[in-house]
Amino acid sequence: MLRSILVALDDTPGAQSARDAAFALARRTGAALTAAVVLDNPHTRSEHEFVPLGGAAFKARRDEALAKRAEEDAAAAFAACAAVAGETPYTELRLAEAPEPALLRAGATHDLVVVGRDATLGREQTEDSVAPVIEHLLMDGARPLLVVPPGAPLGTQGPVLVGYDASLPAMAALQLFALLGLAEGSPVRVASAAEDRAAALAMAEEACAFLRRHGIDATALPMVGTRPADLLLAEAEGLGARLLVLGAFEESGLRRLVTGSATHVLLRDARCPVFIHH
Repeated sequence: MLRSILVALDDTPGAQSARDAAFALARRTGAALTAAVVLDNPHTRSEHEFVPLGGAAFKARRDEALAKRAEEDAAAAFAACAAVAGETPYTELRLAEAPEPALLRAGATHDLVVVGRDATLGREQTEDSVAPVIEHLLMDGARPLLVVPPGAPLGTQGPVLVGYDASLPAMAALQLFALLGLAEGSPVRVASAAEDRAAALAMAEEACAFLRRHGIDATALPMVGTRPADLLLAEAEGLGARLLVLGAFEESGLRRLVTGSATHVLLRDARCPVFIHH
């Protein structure tokens, strides 16, 4: 069962939705919650940067101002947590490293890492709506992620949709989803895509059989087609899914989520939270 949750905080809309989702999940499950802020001063400047003659005093003032702003941002994020926490206990955590190593290390002591889809965590905003830190956490982290888009619903209404392709990442994600108890009594629909219905049904039934062993009500949804991301997005929308479960995968041997890949498209465009594991 789910025992501990780490949520990454900043002021982006997705991170605020992630915070609210993490508190809601902690209230429902009783899991211990840690709210983490990445203080951005270590990775907005370099200890080895060139300082011109006479510039040391300016650098000292600038660094002090950056540190003060980072602490003010952290205080604001924790104040927002207190406003939504109610009686839900949580631990405040300040991370003084760059976001990738800081969250990888903090995540190692938690069951689940919750992050906003657009969370910048002190980095510059990119044109892509999927935060770069998500890629690093998927590739190098041991824990599953709950990636939350802005405005995602917080309740348990609606089914859970599992995207299953019989790959090792999909099997691992399915197992963690079941063991952490994230179905929370909701009906689960397992969607698999293939070029013919029989093959898709066989894949989906394989996952359903596993979930039923864990006491989870699961129904197969065979899909015919060669664009599984588009099919899954349409299915999630049609079902009003509250959660999408899938395994991340590497494409062409590259250690990155290739733009346009099924994983990236689902993370970018899903309107509900995505439980994902590599």
